[in-house]
Amino acid sequence: MSSLILLLFTFILAIFLGLELISKVPATLHTPLMSGANAVSGITIVGALLAAGATADSQMGVILGTAAVVFATINVAGGYLVTDRMLAMFKSKDESTKS
Repeated sequence: MSSLILLLFTFILAIFLGLELISKVPATLHTPLMSGANAVSGITIVGALLAAGATADSQMGVILGTAAVVFATINVAGGYLVTDRMLAMFKSKDESTKS
């Protein structure tokens, strides 16, 4: 029970810290931070694949691992699409008509 309380405390602390950090980031840094977040989500996919494969004897572990893979993949794909769109906004009109 005490480990559950510790995990819950850590989760709530991470939520609070994440909200504080995101609210303090200036708009000019959002694109580089999005690229960094995509790299972290790529690492999350690898960890989720390992978690799903390592718990082959536990059906709940496989379900949670598969869900983690799906959500991390959606996060990576969406993040790259948003980053690409944001970077396209900084291209000049001449560059965007060439491609």
